[in-house]
Amino acid sequence: MKTFITVCLLVISTTFFAQEYNLKNGYIAQGYDVVSYFTNKKPLEGKKKYQTTFDGVKFQFSSEKNLQLFKTNPKKYMPQFGGFCAYAVAAKNIKKDVDPESYDIRDGKLYLFYNAWFSNKKENWLEEDTPKLQKKAEQNWVELKQKKN
Repeated sequence: MKTFITVCLLVISTTFFAQEYNLKNGYIAQGYDVVSYFTNKKPLEGKKKYQTTFDGVKFQFSSEKNLQLFKTNPKKYMPQFGGFCAYAVAAKNIKKDVDPESYDIRDGKLYLFYNAWFSNKKENWLEEDTPKLQKKAEQNWVELKQKKN
């Protein structure tokens, strides 16, 4: 009985907790190396041999060096708003998938954006009052992270 209760609590907490993160392809940032956004000129795809879990979420890295950098300060490299589109969180109060190659680093934080067809939300993010959008997204995220996808 004790094992059953433990398993149930784990499933419930994982299901609830996972709602805070965009885990398309099973990883945050679709398996891209979150450290590479900060250290390279463009983001790099992660490799399965360099992976870790933080805060219940799986991450992949392009190198052992980036994996170790992440482990020393994981919060520094976490995408904002659980890896969902920052513009969608701010402007529409919704969770939207992202193109991991559409991003902005601002104030030391990583923001990811939806980008498909003729709709690159990074452009909207940069064209509008970005500090105001950042503030609005922070407010919306408090409510959104508790909603199911």
